[in-house]
Amino acid sequence: MNTKIGVILGTSRHPSLGSHLLRYLQRTFPDSVDVTYTWLPLRDYPLPFYDHQETPLETPIHDLSTPEQAWLDQLAAQDGYIILSPEYNHAIPGILKNALDFVGPEVDHKPVQIITYSHFSDGGMLAAESMVEILQMLKLLVLPTPVLLWNADDNFTAQGELIATAPNSAHFARRLQEAFADITFYSRLLATHPYRPLSK
Repeated sequence: MNTKIGVILGTSRHPSLGSHLLRYLQRTFPDSVDVTYTWLPLRDYPLPFYDHQETPLETPIHDLSTPEQAWLDQLAAQDGYIILSPEYNHAIPGILKNALDFVGPEVDHKPVQIITYSHFSDGGMLAAESMVEILQMLKLLVLPTPVLLWNADDNFTAQGELIATAPNSAHFARRLQEAFADITFYSRLLATHPYRPLSK
């Protein structure tokens, strides 16, 4: 069984530290016979501010625009997710929150791994914390240990290379390997044994 994992970059800034990290992940985790990654930088999905009348968790959205439909179709096609996010003013970026506001049953009871990064020593800890309640509201199964990449500017080149001599690089490489292994395990497990709600 081929497991499908969507990797969301929760910022549209360019160039950015997030784009360097995404390139590193793309270089480090290529597709295999067991896993296919769909790379989902939000800059590729120019979503307007959410203004539909429907509440996606209760009622399907009507009259979706082409980028909105593409975003939801990509999410629905995945078995699990990784969200890679910076921290803006102690929370996730507005563009990421807005993208999540479109989401309804597409992600229901699928696993998600949080990875945050920061220019500073906290590694985006408050962004990771602020994300949990949003993701749980969407009925995603949030893996228990986020990956926090602190003072990460010096670790990744614009070409997506990890600078081995930079502080913390060995730790970052190990934590990212662990995170991808964990999300692959749980995505495969839940795709094979999907959640079935009790009938009313």
